[in-house]
Amino acid sequence: MSEPARPPRAIRRASWRDSAFASLDFETTGLDVRRDDVVSFGVVPVLGGRVVLREAVHRLVAPSVPSSPASVRIHGLLPWELAGAPPVEEARAELTAALDGRILLAWFAELEVAFLSRIFDTGERPWWRRTVDVRRLAIAVERAPADSRLTLTAAAGRFDVPVTSPHEALDDALVTAQLFLVLADRLDRMGAGRVGDLVALTRGGRAGRRLERRVRAAV
Repeated sequence: MSEPARPPRAIRRASWRDSAFASLDFETTGLDVRRDDVVSFGVVPVLGGRVVLREAVHRLVAPSVPSSPASVRIHGLLPWELAGAPPVEEARAELTAALDGRILLAWFAELEVAFLSRIFDTGERPWWRRTVDVRRLAIAVERAPADSRLTLTAAAGRFDVPVTSPHEALDDALVTAQLFLVLADRLDRMGAGRVGDLVALTRGGRAGRRLERRVRAAV
């Protein structure tokens, strides 16, 4: 199956408030992308500057390898809970529809990008061109060092975003979406409110560093 349709290039010049995003969280059997598998995903749309919870998607996925004990302690999904779930090949169509034509939002997006590139048999580069790492936005707003060990739950607490079930895919996707709204609004007021600005802050490079300087200099 081909990857979800990419957003039009013109979206990079648009305000984030006028654009379509999809906040994604994967829970997995482990962190080795070559070996491990997805066990669940949650997707929450952000359309026109609003979370659209009625269109959210939450799916359990039957992995081809068992979760490591450490992963089970994190996501809490036991083998019997996944026994009747579809394999990722069957769940892929639902994931495609949820991401189709939208900018991807994720917290610490390396994991989501790596698994997406494997699920859809693409390289990682096309995904990075359409991804906003919300963690990077939080670091920019906080004016923190790039290597700050900022967790989703800690960031949510700093910005008064409620957390109900940490490491549950749908709740993590929802928290990420709500954090995005808070951070994107602040960055907009700092002069970085276009979709292309938010992607640049994620990707770094010359454009990202220029935007970081602008944000750090903003009052």
